[in-house]
Amino acid sequence: MRFERREHRPLWLVVLSPLIAIVAALALAGILIALAGAPVFEAYGRILTGAFGTRLAATETLTRATPLILTGLAAAIAFRARLWNIGAEGQFYLGAIAVAALGSGALSGLPAPALIPLLFAGGAVAGMLFLLLPLWLRLRFAVDEVVTSLLLNFVAVLFVSMLIDGVLKDPLAFGWPQSMPVGDHALLPKLIDRSRLHVGLLVAVAVAVAVHLIQSRTVFGLQSRAAGLNPDGAVFAGVPLGLTLVKVACLSGGLAGLAGAIEVMGVKGYVTTDLSPGYGYSGIIVAMLANLHPIGVVAAALFTATMFVGADGMSRALGIPTYIADVTVALSLLTMLVALFFTQYRIRR
Repeated sequence: MRFERREHRPLWLVVLSPLIAIVAALALAGILIALAGAPVFEAYGRILTGAFGTRLAATETLTRATPLILTGLAAAIAFRARLWNIGAEGQFYLGAIAVAALGSGALSGLPAPALIPLLFAGGAVAGMLFLLLPLWLRLRFAVDEVVTSLLLNFVAVLFVSMLIDGVLKDPLAFGWPQSMPVGDHALLPKLIDRSRLHVGLLVAVAVAVAVHLIQSRTVFGLQSRAAGLNPDGAVFAGVPLGLTLVKVACLSGGLAGLAGAIEVMGVKGYVTTDLSPGYGYSGIIVAMLANLHPIGVVAAALFTATMFVGADGMSRALGIPTYIADVTVALSLLTMLVALFFTQYRIRR
């Protein structure tokens, strides 16, 4: 028995592999649920009910999916070009703190139609710059960006903590470490009254569509895919590899920073060190579940948000740990990696 690389990947296999991976992950997680003493099918039913059973639950799930779409896109764009951006968490926080600084300071007097796009741009630029540093170290000194981008996450969180305990600290927060809030006119409009769901969801979906068009219809998209498939071949064909990776880093880091900006402007209004429950790291899982496809990222983000939000309802109803959701999402990543392997290789006798 040996593995043989497929010359062509059937479309049905590419489409079905994520679904098979998720079903396999749910089956494996079901073993843990059974060991915890809960009925498996009822537990998954409780997850769906907890995520979409009420108006509040459905809006919370979609609100949670919004930053996951953007961080998933950030990872998918970078990974497709073999730029291993593990620093979306830090880029998220840098985008958030940039919005807090600009929205409560120099730009606070602008009207909403001008202020909101500028804050989006400010958050994106902050995330972009934070990824260009690991890329420069890779291009100049051949330093592995996996290590540098990962370690910079901790630098970013500590830097944000310093700012919200210092120059950006809100004096009306009664000593609680949080930044100055952005003005009310800088907050994103709500899609549904009496909920936290905001227009950032529409922005995230529109960005996913735009990224898909960029990757499939532009020269830059072709160059970034070529850089990921075969860097040496891309250089031989005339692709400017360094410049292409810089553009990829700007787009990837910018989207992670935009996720932080939208989270502040749409949900919190200010920055704390627990602003993200791990959106940057979860974005990597979302990207892999989507097979690095921008439109698939939207569906994968919705699945991940469903597991995280619905697990709370399952835990309260059945008395089993909410960590089952984390395990299920992690298993989904592992089964997806196996599924991706078999989309590229077949077993030959």
